[in-house]
Amino acid sequence: MSGPTTRSPDWDRLYETAAAQDGLFTAQQAAEAGYSPQLLAHHLGARRIRRVRRGIYRLVYFPAGDHEDLTVVWLWSEREGVFSHQTALALHDLSDVLPAQVHLTLPKAWRNRRLRVPTGVVLHYGDVAERERRWFGPVPATAPLRSLEDCVAEHLPPELLRGAALDAIDRGLVAREELSAVDEALDPFGGLEP
Repeated sequence: MSGPTTRSPDWDRLYETAAAQDGLFTAQQAAEAGYSPQLLAHHLGARRIRRVRRGIYRLVYFPAGDHEDLTVVWLWSEREGVFSHQTALALHDLSDVLPAQVHLTLPKAWRNRRLRVPTGVVLHYGDVAERERRWFGPVPATAPLRSLEDCVAEHLPPELLRGAALDAIDRGLVAREELSAVDEALDPFGGLEP
């Protein structure tokens, strides 16, 4: 009878995983590449990796990514979250305002989980279909139409909602006739037209 097999550490596999995620990886991904908690601790001590938050690490010499802060949050969500609402508008460059908080939509099934939410992150719950997602480097965000509809539901100030919707139309990201929810929300404020 043979004992359990121990996977040899595979640096190339870990590096490939991290490279696709702005130089970041999770403890689970490290384990899948053969890195035990003790070996991770060794690499932390040798300053080859650094701990970003509980269970998330970064290759020290990997160049910083454009969305590294969002990648950390996405990895925290076990790669299930989708950036949404004002955060998605900012990623699509449809908003002049940089959101003070990161908006992340998690699957409805997560609603009853007890989570230690990272500081500055606002959680929403809902299922986001693949067709409603767009990728920005390693992180997903809701598509422009879904982002605008989410912002309607969260009562984004009318001037910001109008500006984002008009930008999306001008850039061909949405069709005017798709924006009935936005139009209805803006009706008391003069409608969609500026």
